[in-house]
Amino acid sequence: MIIAVFPGQGSQTPGFLTPWLQLEGAAARLAEYSEWAGVDLVAAGTDWDADQIRDTRVAQPLIVAASLLSWGALAERAAFAGVAGHSVGEFAAAAATGVLSDEDALRLVGIRGRAMAEAASAEQTGMSAIIGGDEPSIVTRLEQLDLTPANYNGAGQLVAAGSLAALQALSADPPAGTRVIPLQVAGAFHTRYMAPAVDALRQAAATVAPADPDRTLWSNRDGASVGSGAEFLDLLVDQVASPVRWDLCMAAFAADDVTGIVEFSPAGTLTGLAKRALRGVPGVAVKSPDDLLVAAALISGENA
Repeated sequence: MIIAVFPGQGSQTPGFLTPWLQLEGAAARLAEYSEWAGVDLVAAGTDWDADQIRDTRVAQPLIVAASLLSWGALAERAAFAGVAGHSVGEFAAAAATGVLSDEDALRLVGIRGRAMAEAASAEQTGMSAIIGGDEPSIVTRLEQLDLTPANYNGAGQLVAAGSLAALQALSADPPAGTRVIPLQVAGAFHTRYMAPAVDALRQAAATVAPADPDRTLWSNRDGASVGSGAEFLDLLVDQVASPVRWDLCMAAFAADDVTGIVEFSPAGTLTGLAKRALRGVPGVAVKSPDDLLVAAALISGENA
């Protein structure tokens, strides 16, 4: 059972879309995506610097657009038995499974990015990755500091979110056996600080008519598969202010006997986590069009 996964915010790097523009029709497709999302995605993915593409309003549609462009370029995509996305990557997963059209996915993620940026501007908040340590002890420490475990990424990585002052206190006195790494993000995503963005996205989502997924679709809420498109759209809205349980998604992959993982552009983060958490399961990170051949070879080997 080979699955497709789509990355979340922070996976983008300057110029990463440049090789994808060499594909026939890619420029026209990205122009459509740009119109739907309200962001010049070609400029963002080729010319803009790290600070410009770190902007939540840019990063979120840029990542989803890249994921869908690379997904559409793989002729063997029908072979995937299941799909999952990390955080904003769930919008790409929704489009890949037919829950949303590409247009609805890009339009909604553009609204999401703008709403989350606005919510983040209300208070000085941020996020920090915590590597290593004992998870229950880490969670207890976060509770003491009024921080939220925002991303349970598995493989010994948890992301905390909250006020900058509390995150500084965490760095100054980290839980035993851990490293705390501040992340270059604009706010405390997947926490109560994002409540205004939930309301904005919910209003926009009410105009969409989702379809049921055409293959297994796992949710960040709890790692469970979701068979209803309407339910998954509700989860997409709630996810803005709720923790990402990627650890439970990977546990579900193991339970469902996943035998291979292909991560679509901008790739590398999720295959890295899977390498540590799902030992022995091969993964392909589709970072450029050349990697499509590697992904196709993994699929061919599975089906041989």
